[in-house]
Amino acid sequence: MTDFVIKSTIALSIFFFFYRLILEREKMHQFNRFFLLFSIVISLIIPFVSFEIIKEIPVSFSNQVNTIPQTFYVEKVAEKAVEQVDYKNFFLSILYVIGVLALALRFGINIVKIISKTYTFPNIDFKNSKLVLIEEKILPHTFLHYIFINAEEYKKHDIEQELYTHELVHVTQKHTIDILFIEFLKIIFWFNPLFYFYKKAIQLNHEFLADQEIVKTYDNVPFYQNLLLEKGNGNQTIYLASNLNYLVTKKRLIMMTKRTSRSLAFIKKITAIPVVAFATLFLCVETVAQEKTAVEKTVPAKEASDKNEYYSKTTVVFKDKKKNVVTKKKYTQLTDEEKKRVPPPPPVPARNTTTLEEFEGYKNNSKFAIWIDGVNVPNSKLDQYKAEDFVYCFNSFVHKNARSKKFPQEHQVTLYTESGYVKAFNKEKESDPETLIIIDNKNAPQKHVVTKAGFQNIVFEPSIFGN
Repeated sequence: MTDFVIKSTIALSIFFFFYRLILEREKMHQFNRFFLLFSIVISLIIPFVSFEIIKEIPVSFSNQVNTIPQTFYVEKVAEKAVEQVDYKNFFLSILYVIGVLALALRFGINIVKIISKTYTFPNIDFKNSKLVLIEEKILPHTFLHYIFINAEEYKKHDIEQELYTHELVHVTQKHTIDILFIEFLKIIFWFNPLFYFYKKAIQLNHEFLADQEIVKTYDNVPFYQNLLLEKGNGNQTIYLASNLNYLVTKKRLIMMTKRTSRSLAFIKKITAIPVVAFATLFLCVETVAQEKTAVEKTVPAKEASDKNEYYSKTTVVFKDKKKNVVTKKKYTQLTDEEKKRVPPPPPVPARNTTTLEEFEGYKNNSKFAIWIDGVNVPNSKLDQYKAEDFVYCFNSFVHKNARSKKFPQEHQVTLYTESGYVKAFNKEKESDPETLIIIDNKNAPQKHVVTKAGFQNIVFEPSIFGN
């Protein structure tokens, strides 16, 4: 939600700034109406559009090696984060709902008031609209196809034809639909002041459109300007309606006498295209780091002939589905068929080194989370080491949706010293000979459960063992 609000607000700001700076002062009101509405719609769509540019980054070895300890740490932290209650977001959600309900209630009440007038007061058919004769002293204003005027002035013929024509333009061009649209968005996004600015700009453009039609029809600009000055003195704006006076009489008077050449109008219209393109690219394109496929050396899985060396000190125990011991032998004493049931040794990553420049970069705790010999440590711990102290390095990029509060960095780096590497990957243990237990699984009779230091109850497919 936050990402949506930020992106849509940036887009709205770009488009509105462009409109006020380039378009508003030119006499191309139909295009401006389209641009204002289009810019709102495209600003609400942009946050849902994403174009990814893949940027490859090198890795220390191929992803065939799946023993990456930081994967566990990230998942563990994420689980704990779910248990925490975010009271700040809860409070903001309640505040947002209250704002929406308050504005929706206000909107509904005003709609009911306006519609009720159409039933309460007399209606008279007038061209493609209906005149609603109101008893109170008001200026003509429009809602949908209704034109509200003062009943007494109507009977005395005190309402000039220019005013009727002005309101008919609002009816014919359906300006009320624009206002209802922006009012609906103001309810949903009441916290965003840009929608209030957009409403003012849209209503002002409506007045420009109506004035333009009056000037074209009656060709008497001085009279119409005097009429606006006379009628617009001290009158209030009607909510949800297209009003004759919108408190911007000065701008309207200037616009009536302004001329915009076709070439200038065309150039300014075309300029809108790169502005929309820039906003879309700026907000929708994301650079995604992807691990570059590199040809790295890894120690392949031991072949069957090498199992003897790997399991030379291992005792293998075969159990049935009830976990009763069936056979217990040294690996070297197993038959060929029994050896096929023993999983192959896991692959061992090749030793590699990190450059001095990379090593110094890892000290930046805002970009890198560090593990040394399988233990997460602060980045300052690297001050106690030199780059050459490490015989193995793995730099993993973490996508945004996988980061956590504890590890917000975009990279997680695993480093091993000589002793740590031997302990993690060397299978020649100095401890007592280990025991490998292979159990026939009742629920999956064609599989075997293997328990041994380093395997952790992994279920192996029989095809892996050669069966």
